[in-house]
Amino acid sequence: MGPELGTGRKSSWHITATCREPEGARLQRRRLESPVPFASSVTPAKPAHSCVRLARTPKKGRARAGVHGTGGLATAEYGRAGWTPDLAALVRGDDQKTGDGRRRPRAAQSPFAHRRLQDVDSFDYVIIGAGAAGSVLANRLTQDSDVTVCVLEAGPSDWHPYIHLPAGFIKTFYNKRLNWCYSQEPGPWTAGRRIYAPRGKTLGGSTSINGHIYNRGQRQDFDTWAQYGNRGWGYADVLPYFKRLERRIGDGEAAYRGREGSLTVTDMEWRHPLCDAFIEGALRLGIPRNPDYNGLTQEGVSYAQRTIHNGRRVSAATAFLRPAMKRANLTVRTDAHATSIVLEGKRAVGVLYSVGGRGGVAAEVRARREVILAGGTYNSPQLLQLSGIGPAPLLQSLGITVRHALAGVGEGLQDHYAPRTVARVRNIATINQQARGWRLGLEALKWGIARRGILALAPTLVYCFWHSGETAESSDLQLTFTPASYKEGEQGKLEDEPGMTVAAWQQRPESRGYVRLRSADPFEAPIIQTNYLAEEIDRRVVVAGMRLARKLLESAPLAPYYEREDFPGPGVQTHDEFLAAAAQRAQTTFHPGCSNRMGPASNPLSVVDDELRVHGLEGLRVVDASIMPRMISANLNASTLMIADKASDLIRGRSAPEPAPVREQNR
Repeated sequence: MGPELGTGRKSSWHITATCREPEGARLQRRRLESPVPFASSVTPAKPAHSCVRLARTPKKGRARAGVHGTGGLATAEYGRAGWTPDLAALVRGDDQKTGDGRRRPRAAQSPFAHRRLQDVDSFDYVIIGAGAAGSVLANRLTQDSDVTVCVLEAGPSDWHPYIHLPAGFIKTFYNKRLNWCYSQEPGPWTAGRRIYAPRGKTLGGSTSINGHIYNRGQRQDFDTWAQYGNRGWGYADVLPYFKRLERRIGDGEAAYRGREGSLTVTDMEWRHPLCDAFIEGALRLGIPRNPDYNGLTQEGVSYAQRTIHNGRRVSAATAFLRPAMKRANLTVRTDAHATSIVLEGKRAVGVLYSVGGRGGVAAEVRARREVILAGGTYNSPQLLQLSGIGPAPLLQSLGITVRHALAGVGEGLQDHYAPRTVARVRNIATINQQARGWRLGLEALKWGIARRGILALAPTLVYCFWHSGETAESSDLQLTFTPASYKEGEQGKLEDEPGMTVAAWQQRPESRGYVRLRSADPFEAPIIQTNYLAEEIDRRVVVAGMRLARKLLESAPLAPYYEREDFPGPGVQTHDEFLAAAAQRAQTTFHPGCSNRMGPASNPLSVVDDELRVHGLEGLRVVDASIMPRMISANLNASTLMIADKASDLIRGRSAPEPAPVREQNR
């Protein structure tokens, strides 16, 4: 906990904006994006959690700066009623304009503007990143009331309404305020294209902008991790953490599903004739119906399970971080772009960051116990490399002092690569039509009244897991179906004509790429090279998936609605033609992992041990999807949450739950 105010020591504060519109409109509060060291003679009761509050009274238009929970109040006049101060500028100490265009001097608007953000405060733990892993870690670590935690998030708070509206992912997809909007390097099987790679940049991280799907993977995924020498990471070891996190609403065996966790997981309630026909077509091809692909076995077809409840997104922030922010021992700093991990010898002791990103104010925070890097598959290796931790030749080529040579940092990147088969539809309306004009207005009304309709949907509605061939021991293909289609080269933008889409991808690719610094500039995006389909086996499995997608769309139950195959088109028949089509149009499924792999120190490309401690360093762990030693047969949200929950026990020195008894799957 930070020192108290009024004692000659320093404390860290946040601004909370409180705005009440005239005529008694509803009071709304939101936490502003940046921390503010604040000098005062008031001694707060909860210095590490208290906030300065700015409020404008409806009658006089007077802004007030107050300290939550202390009764202390400083007042500054801001001028005419109806004027809303630029709070970010207040923090910077910039001049403000009133409603009539006149400037207010800095001293009049901000009693804290004279303090600079150069004072160093300390916490027991500093977590870099408030995404899936960071949110869970913040929640678990602050359960110990004698521990203090600071979370640094480069993006803003999760206040944007499109975050919480399930269909709002279409709007956040390219929003640079909430999204890193990365771009991958062209690869040998991307036809010269730079594939867009969105990543969440707000509280909740990518769980605040993703497609909501909850999919754990197969038991073999985690048993393979353990076979690589990672003790305690087999399926029986991690299943208790999946269960502990989850509040499952719907069917599911108690042996596999949790009911008392914070993450609400529901079944898709919305139904469409095209979805039902697709499922029936899969059944006729011998693919069984599976009521719970997160249970005993993944194989089969069903409507998707998702993290949506009562028509609203359930992100890691709403499920884990927001409840923890009510505790006095947690500080969350948004718009805090980490630029380097501070090392003293071989120990991590703090983090340098910039308030507001490029051109912002430099600041530092210290960690008495540990720095925990939870920036994600792209950002975590980038920050390690910026800090002088990584492959020595790369760092030296960029003029970065090598503080700790570690060859595996950024190496081994994997992702799922999905060609999408698109068919034109007849005799029925698809989401393409429902999402425009008067129909969209009707859908908005449905959501406003009952939290139902297409605005409460995930982007993919049906999931199918099956084999690429008879020799596959478990499903190695994942297919998704949606009664909609998207414009070529414009992900998230619906076509004008009625359409339906099947995306098919290899679940466990062998191809690997890398994440490397482009320069020593911490604000420049890293080089992301995934090397899709570099391995021949990956190409074979992807083509098998495209052939299966075609069979599913041409199945008898879909015949009344199927007009023609639009892409790749009936002229594509041979293996090479399918591969050319994949190179032309396939996209990421937004599941990057494995860029800071977990493994024994004897493996020269492993970065962390099985307690997620960086090899050769003290006080530094990496906890996010980058530590996966191998890609799993699933979307990565559920497993990233699991990784963080397990890591919290390792960090706190708590005993792991007893391994779960699991019965054998039928072959």
